[in-house]
Amino acid sequence: MSLLFSPISIKSVYFRNRIIMSPMCMYSSKDGFSTDWHLVHYGSRAVGGAGTVMLEATAVRADGRISVNDLGIYKEEHVEGLQRIASFIKEQGAVPAIQLAHAGRKGSTWASGGDSRVLMPNDEGGWQVIAPSPIPFSSTHQTPKEMDLAEIEAVQQAFVDAANRALRAGFELIELHGAHGYLLNEFLSPVTNKRTDEYGGSRENRSRMLFETLEKIKQVWPQDLPICVRISATDWLEGGWTIEDSVWLSNRLAEAGVDIVDVSSGGTAPGASIPVGAGYQVPLAAAIKRAVNDTLSVGTVGLITAAQQAETILVNGDADFIIMGRELLRDPYFPLSTAKELRSEGPVPKQYERAF
Repeated sequence: MSLLFSPISIKSVYFRNRIIMSPMCMYSSKDGFSTDWHLVHYGSRAVGGAGTVMLEATAVRADGRISVNDLGIYKEEHVEGLQRIASFIKEQGAVPAIQLAHAGRKGSTWASGGDSRVLMPNDEGGWQVIAPSPIPFSSTHQTPKEMDLAEIEAVQQAFVDAANRALRAGFELIELHGAHGYLLNEFLSPVTNKRTDEYGGSRENRSRMLFETLEKIKQVWPQDLPICVRISATDWLEGGWTIEDSVWLSNRLAEAGVDIVDVSSGGTAPGASIPVGAGYQVPLAAAIKRAVNDTLSVGTVGLITAAQQAETILVNGDADFIIMGRELLRDPYFPLSTAKELRSEGPVPKQYERAF
């Protein structure tokens, strides 16, 4: 059997293969509620053989959404629809996972059908965005309100409440979104965090928001279920967060009981020079994997589009999971055809067996 289709267990959760569907915003919600679109969209990737299906950035607060069309988990009423999705994913043999997120200074936008624009607080549907420091993402974005200590505590509690709802909805893996210039990442990066209190300055202080949030979540999230954190391994900016910072952070995440680090990059601020190409983020994941050894699992993402490419990454020991985004949008059944190409037994649904 290929490594891509070899199973792995983390705590009590069994992953049938190493393919994780990357969280990708669908901008298809109203007031955070999931719809039939979400059920079919995520369900088809579970039917298509992904080992883990991770729901998109799901806002822990209404004012933590990237856009007015984002999926949410900030109301009790959201749980029922999310439970339906998680249940179907699990019935198909995949691990139901969800990314918990707060957009920070990159929030309050309108996004639908590929169109996007920034909303100001006085626009219909807009809200005041918050961040560790009052630095706008760009000249067209709002200047965020600098969070005081009470607001920091309130956001941390929102993550805790969201994790509790995710558990009740049936998800077996949660991922904290600490990447791409959203709120937790904004605290980590020296580009976006200019605070002079205990949440700013040193690398240790800038990581305080993330680690305090993790510790509080662990009070409600069962010890036998895994936790993942998505990071931007580098800002790709001079004076920004670096791969050396991410190696340090990943080792600390392992010590804090995190099970998987999802290694992405960039998104912190405009103007970054990113060397985009096939598997361009794999070296970042590989550097972290070699540093953490087996203290936690490492996932890699970014223009991984072919069976042998994914297999080689695992064979080389550069990562433990392949996190796939756009390729699974193009082909929900990529894992099934990939298994055939790698001469492995794919997770073919019984309803489709006559076609394989």
